[in-house]
Amino acid sequence: MKKGWILFTACMLLFSSAVIPWAAGRVKIGFIVKQPDESWFQDEWKYAEEAGREYGFEVIKIGGTDGERVLNGIDNLAAQGAGGFVICPPDVKLGPAIEAKSLSTGLKVMSVDDRFIGPDGKPMGSIPHTGISAFNIGKLAGETIAAEARKHRWDMGKAGFLKMTYDQLPTIRERTEGATESLIAAGLPQTHIFESPMKTLDIEGSFNAAHITITKHPDIERWVVAGGNDNSVLGAIRALEGQQFGPDKVIGVGINGTEAVSEFQKRDKTAFVASILLDARRHGYDTAKKMYLWIRNGKEPEKITWTSGTVMTRDNYKTLMGIH
Repeated sequence: MKKGWILFTACMLLFSSAVIPWAAGRVKIGFIVKQPDESWFQDEWKYAEEAGREYGFEVIKIGGTDGERVLNGIDNLAAQGAGGFVICPPDVKLGPAIEAKSLSTGLKVMSVDDRFIGPDGKPMGSIPHTGISAFNIGKLAGETIAAEARKHRWDMGKAGFLKMTYDQLPTIRERTEGATESLIAAGLPQTHIFESPMKTLDIEGSFNAAHITITKHPDIERWVVAGGNDNSVLGAIRALEGQQFGPDKVIGVGINGTEAVSEFQKRDKTAFVASILLDARRHGYDTAKKMYLWIRNGKEPEKITWTSGTVMTRDNYKTLMGIH
């Protein structure tokens, strides 16, 4: 009888270790990002690791730049004994495949920044998500442009809008649509909205797209610029500068804040007047902490958390970014 009880206890311990990753030791979580070289995602990693140090869990950082790397990364996390992962996917349509892979490996999953899209084209409500209220962030960017235009007594009816689009990513599309709504409310004519589709979300992609649009509309004497991130606006401003449009004829407002600091640190002001600073700490620290508590205590995160932004300018960036 005693021998049988010992055998039963040993089997139960083995089973517990197999299904509860933290039972054998320290909790491990994965944090997968689509663009590991971008400062925004590096900040998310940094804050996730800060949470790890405070709560005693390990963060395994993975660059998931395409679907294959993401799925291989999930397998790698399972092999390392992780209990779950936070992910900003390289393609939101990978959501069903990522969810299926997480189920097959027994890993919990949360999305951050970009929300999974299901086969029906709608957001996947089954996966906890921390994201940015993209449309409202875009509206704030547009409102900031409009306020700057009023400050300089521009006639918005004569301005052209370089709308730097990247519609294959819903978050970016919502941001640019939000900016558009604000600018139309400020008096921008519908006929002066010039979509400039970017092939990539970096400065080069923006520069190339903007250059084509500017060349097509030589009659426009003043431009406003908005897009899905800082680089979308910075590239367009560089293209306008190449066509002799100085800061007196251009107003650009970015989103993210991470690429804006170097622009604000320039001795002379440029047309990049502001950025909507997003909260990378909440997207890194908070999501990592939530994943840890889900694994450790079974406390599933709320399905949706939306974060907001703050207008950052040359005047307040040092305070907001903690630069001394």
